[in-house]
Amino acid sequence: MRTSNHLIGFLNFLTFLLSIPILGGGIWLSSRANNTDCMKFLQWPVIIIGVAIMVVSLAGFAGACYRNNFLMYLYLWAMFFIVAALIGFVIFAYAVTDKGSGQPVLNRVYLDYSLRDYSGTWLADRVASESYWSKISSCIRDSHVCRKMGRTFAGVPESAEMFYLRKLSPIESGCCKPPTSCGFTYINETVWNPGGGLVGSDPDCLRWSNDQEQLCYNCDSCKAGVLASLKKSWRKVSVINIVILILLVILYVVACAAFRHNKRIDNDEPYGETRMEKAQPSRIHF
Repeated sequence: MRTSNHLIGFLNFLTFLLSIPILGGGIWLSSRANNTDCMKFLQWPVIIIGVAIMVVSLAGFAGACYRNNFLMYLYLWAMFFIVAALIGFVIFAYAVTDKGSGQPVLNRVYLDYSLRDYSGTWLADRVASESYWSKISSCIRDSHVCRKMGRTFAGVPESAEMFYLRKLSPIESGCCKPPTSCGFTYINETVWNPGGGLVGSDPDCLRWSNDQEQLCYNCDSCKAGVLASLKKSWRKVSVINIVILILLVILYVVACAAFRHNKRIDNDEPYGETRMEKAQPSRIHF
């Protein structure tokens, strides 16, 4: 069972090294937090994850290498809560992202997004709330995602036909252009002419603005685009978490076996008596 202790120590040393860039990224976000609400929204979860992995890894590494039962005991409990939290997050992520998808549009490669498709879910209510949406919309605006959509060929902006063939991200489609049902005329990627006729009945048609600081950041389609992006991201994260969960369960089983073995050794050996001394009977001196 000495091998199991060494294996636990090696694996926890690797996870400790992994926690360093995670924690460094959180500290970097913290240094940038005074610039954008987006960074304030993201910094603390990253820092907490990095610190938790670092502390648990150190406890497991020290407990395994020095056969410290107290540290191993704390390590096993921490691992139990981390595994339980990961299971809960995976279930939660799939539960809150089970509704909604993009809507195909005639003669367009990109999809349109409607908030109605996501209604009734916890995530949709959270994103659509004023307190959260002010932070999220500020994050999108500060990222300049719409400004980066511009394309030119030989100094000439791309035509409407070329734009209609682009595969836009959910945020680009929902926040940087009006819904297709509005019937606006394409000028460039973020400038659309409503013309003199009637527009569609979608309330987002009236919310759209050619002001580059406004665009469709207050539109329901933008909120739906964020939800579609979150759904895609959370599903990817869930797959990664499932892989990590499997590895942690294997590590937890090995750690439990090593902990039981260490306790059995401590119970069998009286204080100060080595295993070699137990194997050899003491000599009788006359």
